[in-house]
Amino acid sequence: MKEILVRSFSGLLYVTLLVISLINEHAFIILFFAFGLICLAEFKKLIQYKSFIPFIVFTILYLIFGYWQFVMNSKQGLTEATQILQVITIFVQLFLIKDLFTEKNIPLFISKKIIITTFYLSSGFIFLVLIANYNHTFSPLILLGSFILVWTNDTFAYLVGKNFGKQKLFPSISPKKTVEGFLGGLFFASIASYFIATFTETNLSFSNWLILSIIISVFGTLGDLIESKFKRQANVKDSGIIMPGHGGLLDRFDSIIFAAPFIYLFLRILNYVS
Repeated sequence: MKEILVRSFSGLLYVTLLVISLINEHAFIILFFAFGLICLAEFKKLIQYKSFIPFIVFTILYLIFGYWQFVMNSKQGLTEATQILQVITIFVQLFLIKDLFTEKNIPLFISKKIIITTFYLSSGFIFLVLIANYNHTFSPLILLGSFILVWTNDTFAYLVGKNFGKQKLFPSISPKKTVEGFLGGLFFASIASYFIATFTETNLSFSNWLILSIIISVFGTLGDLIESKFKRQANVKDSGIIMPGHGGLLDRFDSIIFAAPFIYLFLRILNYVS
């Protein structure tokens, strides 16, 4: 009973902080910078990378693509840079997906550590900021809707998998995940997309949110599996201990930061088409 209360309290605190930060753009930019630093510290420990350089790189990227472009509303000269960052990030993520399915252990030589701390974790947080700055306007409901889809997918993937799961999804990495759980998470995330489209005032239609629910379910699950593989290589259960009952902060962000570049890509396509 005590464990459930502790888990519930830490989860509620995390969600409350996140939702409150979306009310004000300055609070948002500060809180997500802190979230990014904590997740980066946890990830560096997972891959045994002791250099301080990733913190410097993350701070520089966050200032340029976050503070300068978001708070100062500076649009000049960053469109091309954002596109380049997105291409590199997605390219690196595709390689991580390849490593997930083809490598027993993800190679972690020094140059690989530099690349993945920059273009897997740091840029993942950058694209969360850019989602909230969709169309150069503070659009917190789009980011909140994306988080709700992640939470819905994770919750129902667990519930459906626990009660009906038989076919293992990726037993060597995450023995508890099942194909039935994945499909259940995708199904209920799709249902949630209808309510998000109906009850939030965004310029996204139901069909847009439905596509986002699929993107988030697929790439969020891949992000969760990739982080699980890093944890398995490090021989640890959780990425950290900052959230009692839940583990590390990275354990809560692994899905959304992996899906973020693909969410932003879809939003850019929508903006271009419209």
